[in-house]
Amino acid sequence: MPYDAVILAGGRARRLGGLDKPGAPVGGRSLIERVAGAVTAARTLVVVGPPRPGRGLERAVHTREDPPGSGPVPALRAGLALVTAERFALLAADLPFLDEGHVAALLAAAREPGAPGAVLVDDEGNEQWLTGVWRTEPLREALAGYDGRSLRGLLGPLGPVAVRLGARADGCAPWFDCDTMDDLDRARRSRVTSEETA
Repeated sequence: MPYDAVILAGGRARRLGGLDKPGAPVGGRSLIERVAGAVTAARTLVVVGPPRPGRGLERAVHTREDPPGSGPVPALRAGLALVTAERFALLAADLPFLDEGHVAALLAAAREPGAPGAVLVDDEGNEQWLTGVWRTEPLREALAGYDGRSLRGLLGPLGPVAVRLGARADGCAPWFDCDTMDDLDRARRSRVTSEETA
């Protein structure tokens, strides 16, 4: 099924002391390279954030939210303007363990009749709003009438399909994101990323 992908990569990373979080290396690849690697089948790859070098990123189309760093809703608005496929993956740029199989599961769930999209939920049942697949037109319509700042406030009322994908045996979960230095250290110590650099 043709789809586009939008990666939000323009945050301020306050909890990381201003570090360029999407460009942070984990297992020999930057975080954003890892996320781009999960959507290699996307027809168009839109990155909302500054251009960064890396494998799989040379084909990306870049845009910025206005003003830069103003949050995920303005970033989604900017990215969605470049989406032309019927469905698109909406992803954060800091998901070290997300892979193509996880995205395929979200795409399959988003094809359920009447579903506006599908979103990953963690082991506690919390929706991960920056790990999902959405139908483009319903989301455009919702965004056009939305003046809030919360992704949950925008996406929750649409009623997406909840997708539960378990963590691997070593605890590497597709929803794990790197918000702090401790998170980055944990990702770098994981068996998955250690094997890649061995």
